[in-house]
Amino acid sequence: MPNHVARALEHEIVAEFTAVAKKIDHARVRYPSTIFSNFNAMPRCSAGKFERLLQLHLPLRAHLTWLALALFCLCGLGHAADERRNYFNDPFLQVTDGLDQCPRQVGPRITLSEMRAQAHDRAERGTSCYQSGRCRLPNAYLYDHEIIARVKKAIVVDGRFSDTSIWVEGQRRWVWLKGCVHTSEQSIAIENVVRGMDDVEMVINELVEYGR
Repeated sequence: MPNHVARALEHEIVAEFTAVAKKIDHARVRYPSTIFSNFNAMPRCSAGKFERLLQLHLPLRAHLTWLALALFCLCGLGHAADERRNYFNDPFLQVTDGLDQCPRQVGPRITLSEMRAQAHDRAERGTSCYQSGRCRLPNAYLYDHEIIARVKKAIVVDGRFSDTSIWVEGQRRWVWLKGCVHTSEQSIAIENVVRGMDDVEMVINELVEYGR
């Protein structure tokens, strides 16, 4: 390969790598808890560039080895945007484990794009509770971890539900009941326990009856 072509290719790859590095720095500042969460916004490198790299003469190829490997690794990280995670850190706990045939419940996992779409609405819903005078804390979501911890304790201490498999999830003072019970009476009783707790605004009962 002529030297001027090799140099042009090197400059092209360096420019692309620099652009990617800047986007990584921006991601670290904007999303400190999910450093690599917005790789979908980064440019995808092409296999053709790496094929051309292999055609370079040996000294130049050795000089660019670290750069080629770094870009190759970054290419595959675009799929991180499709990964489902609990981006908002909503509390989700298993409370009981007495029904073996009950399917394991999935927590509040969403994609990065879904997180971005929900962020504005969550901010509005969270602060409206305080602005209307219904909440002591400035955001309804600030109650959730403490509520879910108390919900777990209340269900366990009650003593009537050890033969169930129950998970609980909290968002903005709402509590979701998930999992399996034996009877409708158990389901109603659990719901009533949670509904009567301080700071709980709504109970969403998604418990499934498995019978005895």
